[in-house]
Amino acid sequence: MSASGWTQIESPFHQGETTIQSRLGVQAQAERQGRRMIRDYLIEQHRQFFAQLPYIAVGTVESSGYPWASLLVGPSGFLSTPDQHTLRVETTILPGDPLHNTLAVGSDIGFLGIDLKTRRRNRLNGVVSTIKQTGFDVQVKQSFGNCPQYIQARKLLAQQSRHSQANEDQEKVVHHIKNLSTAEQALISTADTFFIATAYQDTDRSLSSGVDVSHRGGKPGFVRISDNNTLTVPDYSGNRHFNTLGNIILNPKAGLLFLDFERGDLLYVTGRAEIIWEGPEIKSYVGAERLLRFHLKQGFRVDKSLSLRWSAPEFSPYLDNIDRNTAAR
Repeated sequence: MSASGWTQIESPFHQGETTIQSRLGVQAQAERQGRRMIRDYLIEQHRQFFAQLPYIAVGTVESSGYPWASLLVGPSGFLSTPDQHTLRVETTILPGDPLHNTLAVGSDIGFLGIDLKTRRRNRLNGVVSTIKQTGFDVQVKQSFGNCPQYIQARKLLAQQSRHSQANEDQEKVVHHIKNLSTAEQALISTADTFFIATAYQDTDRSLSSGVDVSHRGGKPGFVRISDNNTLTVPDYSGNRHFNTLGNIILNPKAGLLFLDFERGDLLYVTGRAEIIWEGPEIKSYVGAERLLRFHLKQGFRVDKSLSLRWSAPEFSPYLDNIDRNTAAR
């Protein structure tokens, strides 16, 4: 099959995404771009990319409608593609990960494959088609690449064996949180990366609906903590698809995942989300076009959950461009 783009009559974007695109005067441009780069199958390049990853970000939705962002890990090859329309996952779910409760046949799911070393990333949205003891399969609805903006480059330093990780998993303590304590606030305040899951699930299960999981990056401190359950994040210029924000205006809920790249700690939170479109507060965030505010409902923290460890970050050059452009104004 040739690497043709979107061949469906319906737009690759749903109403929430097109509403924002129209509001900002970029709908025609985004539609052209989307029809060129979004596909309802996996091209060979993306199939090879997923197969070499030792980790992948995942987005799902619990029965009450709140999204969660998760992380799956495994040796290279734990992700495979039996055909262009199927992603196969063969690994175990980490202790405390919401996937233990949200994964079900027929459920919407989103993936973000990201190679931090090269800053390459590809997205996939689909539906869980089968679940087995060794993993699960996903039927592809949308697949597309993303630019490397705001990704901090990191080298993977260590990865434990499956046997070693399985033994350690039995000893993990899962902390259930209702408010952000000192431990959670410390992780968030020093974060330069997090993942966000959002969802718009229409009744007819159109190809443009489903769950999306996306990357957000910035200099440490770019996520601000207002109180023990409120976070605010700048929204920088991106690819103009507005997948995350488009979901939020139709379904104002989101799940965030923070990770400590040195210790392997994971913090999962879910709650309400809102977009701050205008006002003086936006100017206090360097380079922000608008703001995303998150109100915590609940979460989980698992210390040293990950078997993976990474090097110190090499910050994205796009962040330097933001600083220079702001200083020049």
